[in-house]
Amino acid sequence: MKMTFRWFGKDNDTVSLDEVRQIPGVEGIVGALYHIPVGEVWPLEDILNLKKQVNEKGFHLDVIESVNVHEDIKLGLPSRERYIENYKQTIRNLAKAGVKVICYNFMPVFDWTRSDLAKKRSDGSTVLAYEKDKIENIDPEEMVRRIESDSNGFLLPGWERERLKTIKNLFALYKGVTEDDLFENLRYFLEQIIPVAEECGIKMAIHPDDPPWSVFGLPRIVTNKENLERIVKMVDSPSNGITLCSGSLGANPNNDIPEMFRYFLKMDRVPFVHVRNIKIHENGDFEETSHRSCDGSLDICEIVKALHDMNFQGYIRPDHGRMIWNEKARPGYGLYDRALGIMYLLGIWDSLEKQKKGRV
Repeated sequence: MKMTFRWFGKDNDTVSLDEVRQIPGVEGIVGALYHIPVGEVWPLEDILNLKKQVNEKGFHLDVIESVNVHEDIKLGLPSRERYIENYKQTIRNLAKAGVKVICYNFMPVFDWTRSDLAKKRSDGSTVLAYEKDKIENIDPEEMVRRIESDSNGFLLPGWERERLKTIKNLFALYKGVTEDDLFENLRYFLEQIIPVAEECGIKMAIHPDDPPWSVFGLPRIVTNKENLERIVKMVDSPSNGITLCSGSLGANPNNDIPEMFRYFLKMDRVPFVHVRNIKIHENGDFEETSHRSCDGSLDICEIVKALHDMNFQGYIRPDHGRMIWNEKARPGYGLYDRALGIMYLLGIWDSLEKQKKGRV
């Protein structure tokens, strides 16, 4: 298990690589080029510059998150051909820089949805939260305005301003698009890019929908075990993999997260893992918590045990953290709580290692 930390770049993150170096056990940085518009080729020079920054601090850049998929590809429009060719070239450029895993998603319009970016918890921390009534009773454009105003001026992954300026048009284009349509558009995309990923020695790892159900009537397909299995079988290749995310899939109590982890790890289709905990309420609302099992609805101990039992050799990172200790940072991506999450995950792993070696 290789521990990593998501970083948004020296000009776009409150967390420095020097601070990340002080978190025990972190081997790599999960990065991206956030200044490149969705659908355009990532220049090799820019990728190598990012790699140089990361390597100089003693980290690898084996994982990239995210090379976002243009909406025309998701919609299956004729213009998708240009964007798919650009995506192929980006894969090739990333491979030249030594990247091994690309995390991406196939969520229409919104990469993730929350009703609150700073819900205050009883301990005084603030967290990302999802309240169904708020989402169902708000216009998507109004939600975009609220998200932007609550983001503390930070670019939020999946909420790129140039894309969301066309939100009315996007919703019109998605009118009548079914889940089966989206599956077929994903199949077409995978059939085009996976051979390139194979040639380059890169594993593509699709991220689950967050949350794993339809929002604003938009189709969503990366939501459960059945659909994930359907996706990896669309193009039967080790390069067609999954980013298993406990928090995204776990928002639906019907998803047995430890069992899903074991199932897809056994298939050897999991190069990348996100782990976070959430507290699910009786009405289906949820909020993010610390990583500790007892603080949320997910058994993080059992999830890490599944990784350990299956001898997981891939990459893992703590996912969203709380804002604690008066930190001001991008919602979900501060330093302190993610560092605590890393130590919790590594503590579980170390205990399992000692048990395995018979020292406990």
